[in-house]
This record gives sequence, structure tokens and C-alpha cells, in this order.
Amino acid sequence: MCEIAEIEQALRRAAPHRLVAVVEEALRDRGVLRVELRMADYGLRTLQLVGDVSGADVSVPIHDSPQGRAFGAQEPHVVRESGTLWLHLPVTVRGDRLGVLTAELPPRADVGPLLPALAQLCEALGHEILVAERDTDLYVLARRATRLTLAAEMQWQLLPGRSCARPEFALAAHLEPAYAIFGDNYDWSVSDGRLTLTVTNGMGEGIEAALLTNLAINALRNARRAGLPPADQAALADQAVYAQYRGDAFVSVLLLCFDLATGEVEAVDAGSPRLWRQRGQVVEPVGFEAQLPLGMFEDTVYVPERFSVRPGDRLLFGSDGVYAAVSPAGESYGDRALARALRGTRLLPPTQVPQAVLRELAVHHGGSPLEDDALVVCLDWYGTTSTVAA
Repeated sequence: MCEIAEIEQALRRAAPHRLVAVVEEALRDRGVLRVELRMADYGLRTLQLVGDVSGADVSVPIHDSPQGRAFGAQEPHVVRESGTLWLHLPVTVRGDRLGVLTAELPPRADVGPLLPALAQLCEALGHEILVAERDTDLYVLARRATRLTLAAEMQWQLLPGRSCARPEFALAAHLEPAYAIFGDNYDWSVSDGRLTLTVTNGMGEGIEAALLTNLAINALRNARRAGLPPADQAALADQAVYAQYRGDAFVSVLLLCFDLATGEVEAVDAGSPRLWRQRGQVVEPVGFEAQLPLGMFEDTVYVPERFSVRPGDRLLFGSDGVYAAVSPAGESYGDRALARALRGTRLLPPTQVPQAVLRELAVHHGGSPLEDDALVVCLDWYGTTSTVAA
């Protein structure tokens, strides 16, 4: 087999739509018969085959398939059946789970020596997929199990990813309904020593909500990239939204900036997204002084608040489609049910928590469709060596 460095170079030189073919060609001299790549769909329910043009449904479920087992556990999974050996490997980049690469091998192949190199190859493939998506729709198309609404298309294009992992933290997010979201969104950015996280909820539905959220997110990014602190980021975005809508539309935002070295957090609560914290066995809401949503009035002044996170803390952020959803008996999900769901998912990794909470939300709501889109973001805080020692 070619050295991994040679395969990485071949991937970089390849046409964007030929990445899987390059991997397959490089692995043939090691006995690999063929490979296929599947991408996780937007709803995180299925793994979709890349490059399928048959029109047939060749997806496999994430929660009940060998490929899904590798995706969920983030570990290689070997299956021997019908005289064939299948090796399923997760394709993940910096904690963002993209999909699964499957290699077909002869039934008596020894996969042990292959695994370290193939894991490195999958990481290289993941990086090249993210680059290739600038130039081809192939991988984006494989992410969808059905057609997106235009509003959802606009919202998904805004997102930084579905998960992110660093030594100091791991976070993940999920939106429902994935194929018809309106105004809910999230954003994060990790720079030298800081994590900035925003959870937003634009008012309205459809295209109007998507346009509003797009304006707010890009205004917040513009201010962040100019080096402004969180309160000034909110103020600049507030001015941008008000200038466009003159108070007829507004965006609720929870904006937080984490110091990766100390765990100190600077927060601006401008509206409805909420935050819960699990520390040990205790689950409680983290309250802030409510400030005006972005764009409601001209020249709003925002005041930052501060709190600290400790190693082992789990933070859960939810839009109003989560905490305000009511049961048939009239109980809001955010009152007690969300705390129960958070305790019940304490052993799950952050990548699995948002979906688990949203499944509990669906049960709480009586199984009927939600009246609003719902967003859940989960953040596990590990801290640095110095904060753990402290």
C-alpha cells in the first residue's frame, strides 16, 4: 500500500468529486476490493451513499446498522458475512462527525495492521471533503435524505458544523425539524485562548426568518472578527438588524465568550435562548438579566455578565422551541422535563445529547409535530491542566 503521505498528496491533487476513487485506487494493493463513503444526513438519522445516481434508497440507518455503529461509537467496526469482510471506519474532522468509510476485503484478511493507517487516512479524507465542498455539490447532496426547504438551505449554510472537540471542551448541536428549520441557529469560533458561542432565534417563519437570522449571524461575526468584546458584538448586530427592519423584526441571542485557560465566561443575554448547567448530580438553569433582543430598538446598550465553568460541567442551550414546548397536560418542557432529560443523558457523549433531548421533547409533546423549530446545543467543559489542578 502507498504510504499515507503519498495518499494524502493524491487526495490534494484529485478533482473534488474523485476523492473516494483515489482512496479506493490507493488501497487496492493491500487487498481492499472496493470502498464506499456514506455521509450523515442533516437529521442524523441515516448515512447516505456518496455518488449514488440510481434514485433508489440506498441509505442505512444510523441507529441500526454496522455503519451506524462505527459512526456512533467513533471506532472501527468489523463485520464478516457471506464470505466477505467489511471494515467500517468513522470519518471525523476535529470532532465533527461527517460519515463512514467502508472497505470490502477478502474474508480472511488481517485488518489489525491496517487500522492505524486507515484511521489516519479517514482523517485526511475528511479534511479534503471539507475543502472539496467549496467546488462540488457531491458531498452536500449526500447529506440530505430529502429536499430541504429554501429557508433550511440558507440556515444550514450558515452553520460552522454539528460538533467540535478540543482538549478544553467538546460541543455538539442539532436542529429540528432538520429539513424545514426557520429562525433557530448557532455559531461558534475557537481562537487563541477563547471559544465564542452564540445561540440565536430569529422571529417569524420561512424565508423571512432565514434572512433575518442570516443578517444577525453575519453582523455578529463581523464584530467578532473585528476584535470587539461580546457586549459590543451584540450592539453592532443590534444596529444592523434595526437599520434593516426598523424594529419590525428582531433576533433573540445568547452570546458567550469562554476563556479556555480559566473557565471564566462573559455572557450577553439578548432574548430567549436559555442555558442549563449540570454539575455533578445537580441540574439547574443559569439565569441572566434579560436584555432586549437584537433590532428591537435603536442604539440598545448591552451589559455583559460573568460566570465560571468548572471541569466536569455540562452546559445545555435551548431555543424557545425547546423550553416552551408544552405537553398535552400543559406543562412546559423547560420546567422539569428538560432537567430529567439532562440527567438521563449524563453518560452520553456531547455528540449524542442534543438528539436524545429532542427525542425526549417529542415524547413530552405527545408525538405530534412541534409548533416551532427546536435547537439544542450541548457543551462539556474539561478545562486545562491548570484549571483541573485548581
